[in-house]
Amino acid sequence: MTTAMGAALRRIQLGNALSAFGNGFTVPFLFVYVAQVRDLGANTAGMVLATFAVAALAVLPFIGRVIDRRGPLSVVVAGAVAAAVGSMGLGLAASEPLVIAAAGVLGAGIAAVQPALATLIVWCSTPITRSRAFATQFFLGNLGLGVGGLLGGLLVDTSAASSFVRLFAIDAVMFLVLGAAVATVRLERTPVFDDPVPTVDERFGGSGGWRALLGHRAMVQLCALGFVMFFACYGQFESGLSAFAVDVARISPSMLGIALAANTAAIVLAQFVVLKLVERRRRSRVMALVGLVWMVAWCAAGAAGLIPGSQAVGVTAIISAYALFGLGEAMLSPTVAPLVADLAPPSALGQYNSAFALVKQLALAVGPAAGGLMAGAGLYGAYIVTLIVCSLGITALALMLGRRLTAEQDNPLRAVAGAAVPAPRAASSDKVATAA
Repeated sequence: MTTAMGAALRRIQLGNALSAFGNGFTVPFLFVYVAQVRDLGANTAGMVLATFAVAALAVLPFIGRVIDRRGPLSVVVAGAVAAAVGSMGLGLAASEPLVIAAAGVLGAGIAAVQPALATLIVWCSTPITRSRAFATQFFLGNLGLGVGGLLGGLLVDTSAASSFVRLFAIDAVMFLVLGAAVATVRLERTPVFDDPVPTVDERFGGSGGWRALLGHRAMVQLCALGFVMFFACYGQFESGLSAFAVDVARISPSMLGIALAANTAAIVLAQFVVLKLVERRRRSRVMALVGLVWMVAWCAAGAAGLIPGSQAVGVTAIISAYALFGLGEAMLSPTVAPLVADLAPPSALGQYNSAFALVKQLALAVGPAAGGLMAGAGLYGAYIVTLIVCSLGITALALMLGRRLTAEQDNPLRAVAGAAVPAPRAASSDKVATAA
């Protein structure tokens, strides 16, 4: 990786961290803001949260082709501007239609930014540095989100709508900072690769786009694995797991906040230690191990409510479960996104990133709904068993995926020269330049 590529990557990472910092000011307080501060009720607040998912699901099937045709830079800038408009709109909107419309714009903007940023990180890294680049993105994103949430909690005042306008304004500005940071990175629209690479048609014998992707069995298996991963972890944080912790384990809401902080702390503290342990391991084996770690986490959560004991035992078990989820997330960050990049033909990198983001969004839509329904019906024992089975399913699916991966895809450090997606270079030089 050249010095210029490193400088470009650092600029992208900084912009991403600052946008996460801005999100931290608003994400923890969005439901309370809509339901209580704007006095629109819990139903409208739920509709706002659902609108984020619907907007993302509407955008993601198409954004990948835009990234591949127009380049990720313009998509990140446009998405960041849309997200800034949506965030500021949420802060100023006082009626149900305006709040929902603003949420839709914000959700669409964030959905466009995520796969485009992933594509940029691939362009600005090499097979050797790619795992570290994605681990750094995940680390900085969680750190920014956590710090922003702490500062937002100090500024917020539920009796004054103006305090929330200030929070959303900060969020909007940080999105614009992300757009400005990425706009100053200068890359070729279509990268030139050192070696001839097959087009999508040549590689799969199809017509390109979604048809070609769906014909790529390893990618389809990775998407299925990703769905189960996101369903069994992220999709439960704000629905089934929190309901179980409060209703069955008798954890107070304040302790639940500490458990969420433990999840973030585990990621921030463990990320680079974990990276050193896993970056030379086979990716499929690392993902299989995550399934076992999360199985232990769900067993701990179940013990908090299903095994008689003191309140302290329940609190410890729930906090431990959230921390174990964080450990698993830290293992996945240098593993999954780089694997998507290495599976993708260079001409369809944006499409593959968008497809995986779509799978994630589907899981984040289905997971809370399923967890909420089971919690609402009081089926907590079945709920814990279901998630334990899902965790074991992660292990099984990861081992099956490993049989479809080449040695380079499963561990690119074994043969760097054979990596599927080499770093791009400018047509006339070997450098990627950044604006002064």
